[in-house]
Amino acid sequence: MGEILVGTAGWTDRGLLQSGWYPPGTDTPARRLAHYAERFPLVEVDSTYYHPPSERTAELWVRRTPGDFTFNVKAFRLFTRHPAKPSTLPRDLRWAAGSRRDNVSLDELDPDVVEELWRRFRTALAPLYEAGKLGVVLFQFPPWFSSGPDNRRYLVECRDRAAPLPVCVEFRNHTWMEEHERERTLDFLSQHRLPCVVVDSPRGHGNSIPPVIASTADPAVVRFHGRSTEWNSRIKERRFGYKYSEEELAAWVPALRELSASVSTTYVVLNNCYRDYAHVNAAQLVELLDGAGRER
Repeated sequence: MGEILVGTAGWTDRGLLQSGWYPPGTDTPARRLAHYAERFPLVEVDSTYYHPPSERTAELWVRRTPGDFTFNVKAFRLFTRHPAKPSTLPRDLRWAAGSRRDNVSLDELDPDVVEELWRRFRTALAPLYEAGKLGVVLFQFPPWFSSGPDNRRYLVECRDRAAPLPVCVEFRNHTWMEEHERERTLDFLSQHRLPCVVVDSPRGHGNSIPPVIASTADPAVVRFHGRSTEWNSRIKERRFGYKYSEEELAAWVPALRELSASVSTTYVVLNNCYRDYAHVNAAQLVELLDGAGRER
């Protein structure tokens, strides 16, 4: 049975800071991360999706957490085929967007600039990797990233460009996991040693992905997005404002244990980040998993 690490997507959201989860006096980034790391062994960094990370910040994360603490890090949005404002690029590379003020895509940038973005991304996360504190880099692809030969090749390209950093992939287009395509997707990911994120998310939407309990590579990764009825809302609080019941979490325990039996590590991230919902649910899930372990 492999290790199961449970954590949340972030520790500095404004709603979390206002919720009272942090005790009085926990008023600096260092104190908040230390408080969080006393309670959970894993956290997912989402800020790197919006802006490329900095090596200095990664160094601080290493210094401010216990030796066995783990960071999962979201890949920069351009790498996952999301458009981005030119202002999100490093200042010295913004010339590549020309005079445009609207969004740019990776394909519109000079290949040398793209290569430099990848190089800087790897370099920035090197302190985490070298300290043994980097779990995986999460490549979360958009709803328009559908199953097909070009996109399958791009998955492997992301793996290779990120190396030696370990990666995992999450889909938000249903074609990857439709009944007639699911086996092909899982076989491809297994062949190329790409962990596929198992998701719990609202069903019945065009970008809904069923919770396929399968491990395509080590480690396994599971992300809980909540089950909000407003999943398509552009307002974050409505999309992720869902607190799981203890019964809903308990129903996942057998699946998590099944996954952990085939890999060395399973990362479980609560991404229902509205106020302290994710943190409360993560603590509940830890207790449920501990209880299930004792019963065995």
